[in-house]
Amino acid sequence: MSQSPTPEGPGSVAGAPNLPAGFAQTFTSRYVDTGHLRLHAVTGGEGPPLLLLAGWPQTWYAWRLLMPALARDFQVVAVDPRGVGLSDKPLDGYDTGTLARDLVALMDALGHHRFAMVGHDVGMWTGYALAADHPDRLERLAVAEAAIPGLSPTPPLFGSQEANDRLWHFAFNRLAGVNEQLVAGREHLYFGHQFATKAAKALPDHAVRHYVDILAADPQALRCSFEFYRALDTTIAQNRQRAARRLSLPVLAIGGAANLGASVGATMRLAADDVETLVLPDCGHYPAEEAPEAMLSALTTFLAPYRTGRTVSG
Repeated sequence: MSQSPTPEGPGSVAGAPNLPAGFAQTFTSRYVDTGHLRLHAVTGGEGPPLLLLAGWPQTWYAWRLLMPALARDFQVVAVDPRGVGLSDKPLDGYDTGTLARDLVALMDALGHHRFAMVGHDVGMWTGYALAADHPDRLERLAVAEAAIPGLSPTPPLFGSQEANDRLWHFAFNRLAGVNEQLVAGREHLYFGHQFATKAAKALPDHAVRHYVDILAADPQALRCSFEFYRALDTTIAQNRQRAARRLSLPVLAIGGAANLGASVGATMRLAADDVETLVLPDCGHYPAEEAPEAMLSALTTFLAPYRTGRTVSG
């Protein structure tokens, strides 16, 4: 496992704005060589391992408000997946089967065989893939604020205005290059619109700037932000196969009342037998930032049997 050089710049702990007090005393940025690519992870804390995976178009920074409290009970690993933040940005491998294998390799490199996971948005897609493809690795899975392509019902092209406003970026993001041309130089317009329209409680300006500046600083980061969607044909085919093998592990499905709400739980019940649904009031698409106290409370309760009922081997 390689931890050198030390991650620097805006995507690292050292360069991230407005972190909670004492954050850098608990958490450090590190590069982890998985054997196939180098991933950036922010790690810290004591206890059984807990993997945090954010969604599009965010980085590990999405978890910053929850991480200090979680670190009191868990070894927290907040990772930038391939294509995101300070992690490597290969040309392909953005289907959820490959993304899940990346995370298994990451946790192997960190010495964690069994772990719990929280995934949001595209991180929920990947969490489902990891639970289905590697059932011996996950003890508990919490997911938030996504439908799962190939598992959830496909919305109609001519749906309601509300559905179109929420989902139009799926079709746009799948385009083969013209989207980069349209967004380059206008990253704050495009991604800023996503954040502004999907949050019930506006994210702080410094957080939105942080996410968007990272995407705008590197053409490869902009390209990779679309690759998760360009790989959807492969991911959908994989999910149709995964649906034949139901999940048995405990699942917590979290939705914001002002966005996906109870549909997150409905999605997971299509794939899993043990699903608890939580709808957070006055919350949109970004529960870890819009309702961090409520989400932390829910995760603490859900993860308590994992924290207290096992011997940590990793």
